[in-house]
Amino acid sequence: MFALFEKLLRPTDVPPDRPPPALAGRRGLLRFYLHFVGQVRWLLALLFAAGLLVALLDVTIPTMIGRVVTLASTVAPAELFARHWHELAVMAAIMLVLRPAALFLRSLTTNQAINAGMTNLIRWQSHWHVVRQSWTFFQNDFAGRIANRVMQTGPSLRESVVSATNAVWYIIVYGASAVVMLASIDWRLAMPMLVWFVGYGLMLRYFVPRMRDRSRAMSEVRSALTGRIVDSYTNILTVKLFARARDEDDFVRETIDEHTATFRRQLRMTTRYIITLNLLNACLIVATTGAALLLWRDGAIAVGTVAMALPLAWQISNMAGWVGDNVTAIFENVGVVQEGMRSIAVARQMPDAPGAKELEVRAGHIQFQHVRFGYGTSRGVLHDLNLDIAPGERVGLVGHSGAGKSTLVNLLLHFHAPEAGQILIDGQDIASVTQESLRTQIAMVTQDTSLLHRSIRDNIRYGRPWASEAEVLAAARQAEATDFIDQLEDWDGRRGLDAHVGERGVKLSGGQRQRIAIARVILKNAPILVLDEATSALDSEVEAAIQGQLQSLMQGRTVIAIAHRLSTIAQMDRLIVLEHGRIVEQGTHAALLAHKGAYARMWGRQSGGFQEAAD
Repeated sequence: MFALFEKLLRPTDVPPDRPPPALAGRRGLLRFYLHFVGQVRWLLALLFAAGLLVALLDVTIPTMIGRVVTLASTVAPAELFARHWHELAVMAAIMLVLRPAALFLRSLTTNQAINAGMTNLIRWQSHWHVVRQSWTFFQNDFAGRIANRVMQTGPSLRESVVSATNAVWYIIVYGASAVVMLASIDWRLAMPMLVWFVGYGLMLRYFVPRMRDRSRAMSEVRSALTGRIVDSYTNILTVKLFARARDEDDFVRETIDEHTATFRRQLRMTTRYIITLNLLNACLIVATTGAALLLWRDGAIAVGTVAMALPLAWQISNMAGWVGDNVTAIFENVGVVQEGMRSIAVARQMPDAPGAKELEVRAGHIQFQHVRFGYGTSRGVLHDLNLDIAPGERVGLVGHSGAGKSTLVNLLLHFHAPEAGQILIDGQDIASVTQESLRTQIAMVTQDTSLLHRSIRDNIRYGRPWASEAEVLAAARQAEATDFIDQLEDWDGRRGLDAHVGERGVKLSGGQRQRIAIARVILKNAPILVLDEATSALDSEVEAAIQGQLQSLMQGRTVIAIAHRLSTIAQMDRLIVLEHGRIVEQGTHAALLAHKGAYARMWGRQSGGFQEAAD
């Protein structure tokens, strides 16, 4: 039975390729809920039905108590079971069979089908959407805060929906049935409960919006706190190198103090709500008891009715507390969901163009045509740039920091879209092809190499997951990485290719990370190769060994290389000199030296520096 219900919802089925609605305000919140609720509506319908059955059966309990008291007070003991055994048997069946079965069905639906399944469905689809956001999206926020929102939105949305489903039936079915039952006996007996319902509704109308707003504020400051803590941990080496632990304390303390103040404001409202509810419930019990006793004194009702009315009022007050707690939790969770929407319900930045096709690289011909880009600033970075890179040509980009070298590469990878002009690969505008197919055809080694917290094998194989073990080893060997890989052992005793590298590859040196990244690119075997200071973290001996391998890797590929050490790209087919976002010189190393322009001056400074160091 457990396994049957657990299989009803598979969270990681491929989600629809459409983001959650991103409208602002209450309408946006409702559509966000419906986006996920619609995918499990049949399970929620089952929960709704089970909740209805439980509520109806719970209404019968005070009635049965009143009936038992009536029988005990009006029927002779010797005749009780003989004359009323069938009535008592029905009551026993309700308590021993029907109610436990209804509760079991509700528990199976809630715990086995919905809780884990719906929670992780929301998490999975939220992650699926967020991970496809643009690079800029992640640059503009804390990774820890984004992750916290993805993790918290799932359980909060699920809990608010389940709690609302259960609470609705108790409010509608139990409350309405109780009023009808009492009114059918004597309308005066139902008056305290009717007045209580009015007061209860007014109380919820006052408290719920305020609790929702304070919950949203609480969720926002909690995410900010998580982001700051994660930021400190992620950059722990910098914190320790600069001995700034106390300053980090101040950085985090500020948000913890804000979190404490916000939490206390929320708890003040909760305390006011609890006190008001308890007073309202006390009034209900006292008024119902007084009315029942007065009516019994006047002979208007039997003692069995008194025995029914009192537990009914007590159950209503308990139910009100439970529903109130649920309502509180619902809107606390709604606040968390609203805060989570700020990362999840965001229209995908730079989506693929409608009808985008797969990029087909036949030769690797790259063209930048009148490209202008400036990150939205008026000053700009690239200005009407034209560059034609022939198939198989090896091009080096040269220039001072800020000249536009990395920006040009980021535009080629379509991390940003040109503000004017276009970029073509084999005649195909990269804006009209899928970004995944574009980046599949480009292999890149960056200066700041970041590895995944997985095994060496997984990191090398990341660009080509289906590669064989022999191909992984061959790529590692070509990147001069096998010697240190064989010596690796992580904290769990895994060795060699199985050893894990730590977050962002922290267990490895900069040179070791660079060699793993080069091995990854070698294995990827893409037709276009981008090298951004690919050997900057290597010592001279290893760099010399790898340079030979890189020369071999470049054969038959279109190559764009960025380097500040001009000696590492002097053998390129053509060097492009950028200044202030414009091409000022281009040609071979020898031709540019003979030209005695910007490149010659840079070469002179570097080679002069080497000579001075050697003297």
